[in-house]
Amino acid sequence: FIIYSKKNWYDQYLYLHYPKNQTRNVTEFILLGFAGTKRVELVLFTLFFISYVFALVGNFIIIALVCLHSPMYMFIANLSILEALYTTTVIPKMLVNFMSQRKSISVHSCILQAYIFFSAGSSEFFLLAVMSFDRYLAICNPLRYAAIMTMRLCLQLIAASWMWGFFAVLPPTILIGQLPFCGPNVIKHFFCDVDPLLKLACFDVRKIEMIDFVSAALLLLGSLLVTSLSYIFIIGTVLRIPAAKGRQKAFSTCTSHLIVVTLYYGSCIFMYVQPQKNHSLDLNKVVSILNIVVTPLLNPFIYSLRNKKVKEALKHLARRKTSPLIKLRFLKQENGPMHCVVLNNGS
Repeated sequence: FIIYSKKNWYDQYLYLHYPKNQTRNVTEFILLGFAGTKRVELVLFTLFFISYVFALVGNFIIIALVCLHSPMYMFIANLSILEALYTTTVIPKMLVNFMSQRKSISVHSCILQAYIFFSAGSSEFFLLAVMSFDRYLAICNPLRYAAIMTMRLCLQLIAASWMWGFFAVLPPTILIGQLPFCGPNVIKHFFCDVDPLLKLACFDVRKIEMIDFVSAALLLLGSLLVTSLSYIFIIGTVLRIPAAKGRQKAFSTCTSHLIVVTLYYGSCIFMYVQPQKNHSLDLNKVVSILNIVVTPLLNPFIYSLRNKKVKEALKHLARRKTSPLIKLRFLKQENGPMHCVVLNNGS
């Protein structure tokens, strides 16, 4: 008892239940991913690689529109940055595993991947709540919008969304990082998700699961509450607009945001806000693909196709890249050399 009292609770548990040669002997995990033949893996590699490239290109185009210098587009640009970070944390490693025989990842890299992935996702939820507040101000207080939503406040809200997201995930990550993993070391997922990771710990993780559940519930449902209240006031204001065209125009400014909110919150609440996660890991993989691949791929199209100003900005950006237009005409003189004549737009 005297010897054990000098150890902390964590060391006592390991000393009593696991011999020294069996504690913390796992140094890497095997990401099982999508089990299948090489041909299936090659098809999946091609599909996910193309989706990843298109998602990055689309989001970087949206980021380029930050030159518009308005709060709305600053929020959209930061959402695209988080999308790029969100997908880059998972997909490149998944693509490497498709082409490699040993689909391994070190324990520290696995925990780091989980931390960055969930931090970026958490920041997105805070940012979506901020964007709903921005839409509330624009529709319910249009005359005071410019005075309230200054660029300074916009940048402060963006910085707060990033900080809240990365700090909210830190306590559960620290607890998971201290867990002993004694084997087996096969994660039945294509990335280091929390649920399959906790199943591999040789330790009673019920308290950590509860902390993870409470954190996810507060984060998701708290930000969803802000979003829901904002849209309740928005709908009430829009319904009081007498002209049908005015109501349609007001609703159209929120359509893109509502689509993204529905995709994110629906899938994440299904996966993470459940005290007893009894659904299969295969179903988790499918829903994770929706979040990690499909939604980042669709977001640029949602915001560009559903937003008139974004479409105008894209056209303006394209014109700026190609203007002044230079036309080359080659004039061949009879029995003379070929000349290159440079003409401007008006030529």
